[in-house]
Amino acid sequence: MSAMGGMGSVELSQGLKQLKGEHPPLILQLKNLFSLTQKMEKDPNLADYIELTTKVEKFKAELDPHSEREEGVLFPMMGAYIGTTSGPIAVMEYEHDQAKLKIKEFLAAEMELLSIEELKTRAGLIRDAYYILTEHFSKEENVLFPMAERMLTNEEKEELYQKIQEI
Repeated sequence: MSAMGGMGSVELSQGLKQLKGEHPPLILQLKNLFSLTQKMEKDPNLADYIELTTKVEKFKAELDPHSEREEGVLFPMMGAYIGTTSGPIAVMEYEHDQAKLKIKEFLAAEMELLSIEELKTRAGLIRDAYYILTEHFSKEENVLFPMAERMLTNEEKEELYQKIQEI
């Protein structure tokens, strides 16, 4: 993605700053989820799984609007310049889909029917989502957002900010 002009330090506009600013609280939650998955790998138990489920539901409730702001507003705006079927936008959307799929699969389980080994395996889905999303956020912050800042017109940046306020 560096060939797309995203590298380098750049001052982000208001909307891109907001999107970037939403990452630290999400990353903090991800780290807490990851710690719990690590604990469950060593000693899987229903109490930790229930705690993990509650925390994943809270995380998902905060991740979903963030994702919608990117998928529904930023990605299409950038896609008008660089396309959406391949390249950076396609990669970002794929990573969103993969992380959401793992979270959805984790939350779909009926806890009382899971064996201890299944608890451990399902917690691994959240561990995988952690890896996908931490790398994904880094790509956005270091490549995609600077690329968008350089690519979008001032009017588009204002439109981006206005539209993400509605989500």
